[in-house]
Amino acid sequence: MASTTTTANNSNVFVIGTRRSQLAMAQAYIVRDELQQKFPDYEFKIEAMATTGDRILDVALSKIGEKSLFTKELELALDDGRVDFVVHSFKDLPTVLDPSMVIGAICERESPYDALVLAERTDKKYTLDTLPKGSVVGTSSLRRTAQIMRRRPDLEIKSVRGNIHTRLSKLDDPENGLDALVLAAAGLIRVDLGSRINQTLNGVMLHAVSQGALGIECRANDARVLKLLKALDHEETRIVCTAERAMMRELEGGCTVPIGVQTTLEGDTLKLDGLVASLDGKQIAEFKDETKLDLSASLEAKEQVAGALGQSVAHALIKAGADVILKELNQDRKP
Repeated sequence: MASTTTTANNSNVFVIGTRRSQLAMAQAYIVRDELQQKFPDYEFKIEAMATTGDRILDVALSKIGEKSLFTKELELALDDGRVDFVVHSFKDLPTVLDPSMVIGAICERESPYDALVLAERTDKKYTLDTLPKGSVVGTSSLRRTAQIMRRRPDLEIKSVRGNIHTRLSKLDDPENGLDALVLAAAGLIRVDLGSRINQTLNGVMLHAVSQGALGIECRANDARVLKLLKALDHEETRIVCTAERAMMRELEGGCTVPIGVQTTLEGDTLKLDGLVASLDGKQIAEFKDETKLDLSASLEAKEQVAGALGQSVAHALIKAGADVILKELNQDRKP
């Protein structure tokens, strides 16, 4: 792709692209409001659109086979100049971008963890470990499915798709037979539904790559937008997400494969825990490693170190059998 048009003749007006879901809109408003506060003389408009992932709701994500399920249409709008930049749930964005596009900013990460949400009729005393045998847990994520099966093979997993409010409605409707959902804590918090979180699954399962972070994509040659977005970039979030995405890129995974991570940056120590699991949770490849950052180095240098850590963890996972697990999964997905 190579964009040849610009969005607006007025250099003080910026158009933000986003998906139409309530969560995506909430995230776009977060970015818009922060930019408006930092740049009160500029005008920020929001252009919402549907993506492939939004339109196909009756098929499991893992069976659609498209790596850009929630981003392709947005990137086309960016390329042809209808929008100036796009706000993504960073976990949805492929790890390899078109050369004409860059990540102009990564906003400070909300909670990266998954959350257990119980049906309104379910006793709130339960956690993932104490749910009664045979309880039905809804999720559309292979990563969550694999880790739940690893920990609680006596539970039943049911695929549940749709936006957050749709999934919660399905959960609370007794006719659907759901006892709980596992969702991203960040999404619930951002749409003011954090009160529905019964258990944050930190220490229970590894989260998705870049989960909880917002990535803002723009044209690589758009100096005006790049300068603007620099004000939103959060260094620590960029560093940890760089490590996670480097690991996923090396494994050639995406949001439709069971890859989990947990990354921390404490002082100058960057730690990365990576996992690849079979859907039944019986085959697991997991590896942890850490590295030191030179805190006086440039951000680019820190990103290089973080990327190298992600690659080394990926290579260790492959040696531990991750390649075999992913190959079997891909074979099972073939029609």
